[in-house]
Amino acid sequence: MSQRRPLPGRRGVLRGSLAASAALTLPTALGTAPAFARSGRPGAGWGVQAGDVTSHSGLVWVRSDRPARMIVETSATESFRHAHRRHGPLLGRDTDFTGTTRLRGLPPGEQIHYRVLLADPDDPRRTGEPVTGTFRTVPVRRRDGVRFVWSGDLAGQGWGINPDLGGYRIYDAMGALDPDFFLCSGDNIYADGPIAETAALPDGGTWRNITTEEKSKVAETLAEFRGNFRYNLLDENLRRFNAQVPSIVQWDDHEVRNNWYPGQVIADTDDRYTEKRVDVLAARARRAFAEYFPVSSLRPGAREGRVHRVLHQGPLLDVFVLDMRTYRNANSPGEQAVDPQGILGREQLEWLKRELARSRAVWKVIAADMPFGLVVPDTTEGAPHIEAIAQGDPGAPLGRELQIAELLRFVKHRRITGTVWLTADVHHTSAQHYQPSRAAFGDFEPFWEFVSGPLNAGAFPASELDGTFGPERVFVKAPTASNVSPAGGYQFFGEVDIDGGSAEMTVRLREQDGTVLFTKVLRPGRVGQ
Repeated sequence: MSQRRPLPGRRGVLRGSLAASAALTLPTALGTAPAFARSGRPGAGWGVQAGDVTSHSGLVWVRSDRPARMIVETSATESFRHAHRRHGPLLGRDTDFTGTTRLRGLPPGEQIHYRVLLADPDDPRRTGEPVTGTFRTVPVRRRDGVRFVWSGDLAGQGWGINPDLGGYRIYDAMGALDPDFFLCSGDNIYADGPIAETAALPDGGTWRNITTEEKSKVAETLAEFRGNFRYNLLDENLRRFNAQVPSIVQWDDHEVRNNWYPGQVIADTDDRYTEKRVDVLAARARRAFAEYFPVSSLRPGAREGRVHRVLHQGPLLDVFVLDMRTYRNANSPGEQAVDPQGILGREQLEWLKRELARSRAVWKVIAADMPFGLVVPDTTEGAPHIEAIAQGDPGAPLGRELQIAELLRFVKHRRITGTVWLTADVHHTSAQHYQPSRAAFGDFEPFWEFVSGPLNAGAFPASELDGTFGPERVFVKAPTASNVSPAGGYQFFGEVDIDGGSAEMTVRLREQDGTVLFTKVLRPGRVGQ
């Protein structure tokens, strides 16, 4: 069995973090977003979060309410005796008063307690109330095991923070599992989805939202994209979770606009947008994304960097984070017989092949922001185009399927073991097994794809399967109606637990309250499952 590490005092850490951000507690009556008071010292009311944690390092994030110097103290205990202090960046308007500090030289496989202080740049002795958090560094011993959760799709289809329901309660259920990290599979915001004060429910009831000015329209300006990320941090459950569990974050379409691709120009008939160039919107969204998440491959305010990366999580696990947005070709019917760019772009595909071949981890989780064999149509431009990979024709690979066939062939012939695909995006949960004996393209080894989500968004019926790679849907839970609100259920997350003794991977698909819907145990060391 896995040797899980004890967590002394974690609840006390969380209480301290929440106390420091109490000014953002959800209001009991509907209104606009609560304001936090500006005193004489910098405040960190948006909480803290950690991300891209390794065996010896991690990133810590904070946002100030004014210019401030970020200071991070770390300790092996929550008492912060013998704390080690690190001075971080100066937080200013150029990054919307956000910043990250990289913590280096940490011990592997240990609980790290940290607290962030914000100091007045003109008087370093004047600091605000510290905000605390905790995370575990990645173990170097196989016997420690790994446990993480994943999901995606937050505040979509107009379903935002509802104080009547207690906000984003799913984060409490995920946190209760004590995961080593949270993999967010994209759609962290819905920049194209305004949040109104109320929405009608099918039973005649009324859904109520906390609202903000930036969420009253589609995001176009940098300030509006930033406001979309801030909106979710109004939720107490999310801030509590961020202080408890580090993240690995990727993005998808709704960080910018539904079904976007590079070079796209928004039709004149969509009068919601005054800026029609999607590349301009994407650049602003990417900057805000880099400012509001601790991502090791991106730097706030910098134009360079990338979302795709690999996170080594010890001898049992490597996580390969894909970016299926930045390098894709234009959405189309997906019927072309030659498609070198595909959904990943040639450079990212070659990177993924190299990193998979180099990996010595028992399990290689491919974190995809879109599903593999589920048909995801795009009708935003009128014609029936394809948004993801599968295009509905069960025959030989065409369009973006050609690039995926190349990848699967590479995995087989290099005898790369332990690949598992995880994703969200389609707003239901399911498990698909891909088998060459059922497929039109058979030059690959069997593998699994698990889908989860949404976290807090509309739920939708199950997507159709494309038979090109021989999928069998072993489990699915989805509504029969479209855009079912979170009040109607169908909010999901997944859990992955890798045993430190046997190295078996157990995947569980869970509902919002943590109820297990489906379980699959995968054995290590096999090319195919």
